[in-house]
Amino acid sequence: MANTQKYLEDFDSAIALGRFEENATLRQKRDIIREKLEARLRDVFEEHGEECPEFYFRDQGSYDLGTGVKPVDGDFDIDQGLYFGASTDMWPDPVTPKMRVHEALDGHTKEVRIRRPCVTVFYQQDGEPIYHVDIAVYSDGAENADGKHRLAMGKENSAEELRIWEASDPQALKDKTTGRFEGNDREQFRRIVRYLKRWKDVNFPPDGNAAPLGIGLTILAHDELQPRYADTVSGTPDDLGALRHLAQAILNRFGVTWDEDEATWIRRLVVKLLVEPWNDLFERMTGKQMEQVEQELGVLLEALNSATDEVDPVEACKRLSKVFGKDFPVPRMEDTGKRHAPAIVSSSNSA
Repeated sequence: MANTQKYLEDFDSAIALGRFEENATLRQKRDIIREKLEARLRDVFEEHGEECPEFYFRDQGSYDLGTGVKPVDGDFDIDQGLYFGASTDMWPDPVTPKMRVHEALDGHTKEVRIRRPCVTVFYQQDGEPIYHVDIAVYSDGAENADGKHRLAMGKENSAEELRIWEASDPQALKDKTTGRFEGNDREQFRRIVRYLKRWKDVNFPPDGNAAPLGIGLTILAHDELQPRYADTVSGTPDDLGALRHLAQAILNRFGVTWDEDEATWIRRLVVKLLVEPWNDLFERMTGKQMEQVEQELGVLLEALNSATDEVDPVEACKRLSKVFGKDFPVPRMEDTGKRHAPAIVSSSNSA
C-alpha cells in the first residue's frame, strides 16, 4: 500500500477554510453584517411602531464546526444566528422579524432576500457571486415556555402552514456532532468531512437537491467514522483507511423503501438530524438523485480501494484525484523516492 497520508493532508490544507477565529476574511465579512444590524435594526422596529427586543449573534454552520471547505465556484456561504430575546408569542407570524432584518439590510448589497430558513445577503464582484451571508432568525429559548430555541421559518408569500417557529439548536448540534471524538480523532473527523464535502462539490451539480447536503455528510461521518492510525503509538493517522471504511459503511446504510410520489420501490439513504426536529436531511432528494448518490459513492469506494492496493504513491494519488478533483496533489515520480512498503493499520481505541 502506497503511503498517501502526506498527500491527503496537503489536499486538506488546500481545501480547508478553517473556523471564524482562524480566518480574517470570514471574520471581516461576518462582522460587517453584525455591525449593519447593530446600527439599523432598532430604528427599523421603531419605524414600525414596535420595540426591538435585545438581540445577540452566534456563529453557526460548517465554519463554526471547523469543517468548512473553500467553494469550487468561489461563492462562500457564511452562516450566522441572530437571537432575539423575545418569545414566539411576540410574533405569531415568524416572517415578521425576518422582514425587519431584511429591511435593516436592504440596500447593503444589490440583493438581500428572505428565504424560508434565513435572510440572505448576496455579494458580487464584477457580476459574479463571491460570497453570501445567511442570517437565521431565532427566538431565544430562555424566553419560551418550553425552553427551546426556535427558528423563524417561512417567507413573504409562504402559505400559513409553512410559516412556523421550528425547534432548532445549532449549538447543541455542534456539541453532539463533534462530541463523539476527541484530540487526534476529532482532527481526523474534520479532515474526513472536508474530503467528503469536496468530493460532493466535484461530483454533483451545485443547485437544487441533486447533491447530498454537507450537514448530512457531516452526520454520516459522526455516525459511522472509525478513526484509524498507521501507528497508534506515534499517532500517525491513516485517513485513507478511515475514509475507505466510512464510504463502505455509508453504502451499507442504503435500504429499499416505497416512494409514494414515484409509486415505486427505490433505494434510499436516510440520515436524521441529531437534534430536534430530527428530520431526514435527504428527504427532498428524488429517487433518481438518490440513485446518483449511491453510484458516486460506489465510484469513490472503488477509487479508495484502488489507491489502497496501489504500491506507487504517484498512481495512488492519480486515482484519488479523479474523485476529489484538481486540488488533490499528484507528486512527481522523482519526488516520491522508492515505493513504500505497506503500513500496519489498526483501529483507534478511542472512537
